[in-house]
Amino acid sequence: MSFEDQFRLSAHAVITDDHGHILQLKQTYGDKRWGLPGGALEPGETIHEALFRECREELGLDVEIAYLSGVYFHSAVNAHAFIFRCVLPPEAGIVLSEEHAEYRYFPITELSSVQRHRVQECIGFQGMVSSAKF
Repeated sequence: MSFEDQFRLSAHAVITDDHGHILQLKQTYGDKRWGLPGGALEPGETIHEALFRECREELGLDVEIAYLSGVYFHSAVNAHAFIFRCVLPPEAGIVLSEEHAEYRYFPITELSSVQRHRVQECIGFQGMVSSAKF
């Protein structure tokens, strides 16, 4: 490992509705998959700045961060994802960007195994940041 090594970093929000279902956005690009709001850090950004920017871009509103629950390494893309528990403002209306076709709240049982793992650790947060490799 050297000082010149580079890693990808991203920040994502776990947001639930009144039933405990998880907000997911459907991409309009790539494999058009469903995923948590958030995305890659830009050069010079903190993880908090990136999360606020990404949520503002993708949801059309500002989120409130409750806590950072985990940092996860994804070997397939050589990236670390920071997972935050977030809350939408009361009566907030989501306005999607062009990057996403739709949004939906999913029961946790319908999430992919990786998403389910990260979200379960976020929802069950006990005050210690989790980490794992996928």
